Amino acid sequence: MSQAVDEVLAELARLEDPKFREANEKRGDDHGVNLAKLRAVAKRLKTQQDLARQLWATGDTAARLLALLICRPKDFSLEELDAMLRESRAPKVHDWLVNYVVKKSPHAEALRVAWTADPDPVVASAGWALTTERVAKKPEGLDLPGLLDTIEAEMKAAPDRLQWAMNHTLAQIGIEHPDQRARAIGIGERLEVLKDYPTPPNCTSPFAPAWINEIVSRRSA
Repeated sequence: MSQAVDEVLAELARLEDPKFREANEKRGDDHGVNLAKLRAVAKRLKTQQDLARQLWATGDTAARLLALLICRPKDFSLEELDAMLRESRAPKVHDWLVNYVVKKSPHAEALRVAWTADPDPVVASAGWALTTERVAKKPEGLDLPGLLDTIEAEMKAAPDRLQWAMNHTLAQIGIEHPDQRARAIGIGERLEVLKDYPTPPNCTSPFAPAWINEIVSRRSA
């Protein structure tokens, strides 16, 4: 490892807080660095693609999160992004990789198609996250009825992370596409996925019918 990597890892070690680690580990994230402090480190380092690659290669979760904040998304090849996603088992790393890097990549659509069909449910969940983005921002060319067919057939039995991602796509279709709204709500009502999910006051339920109706009513108010 380079001196720069050693210095950054030492800084991250100093920022480690047992209380944050305990809270994060309950969500499957094995690090104890406050994310606001991590972002402050990234802001100071600015964009450094070589350092980002070296930090990612350490395998350390906090270092990987930092790498995703200082990298240049368009500089990663399709093969690199695919390998990085398959290595990303910590939920926060997975989430940041998809949202901060892959969505900005010229390879996003090719990866969306490949990942959605992947037998690994964690990989497939990334494909559905990218599909949700397209439903909202660039739906041209998407087979929305076909997506609803797949969700109707597979979401109920899907593992948690994949189920959550498919449910987000279902809600987004209902919110953004009035011609598909009744069917999206109907699927949500029949499957009852996340119907009883504990939702704090003043927060929108992830239960798709409630989610769709809440956002649509807000927009029409």
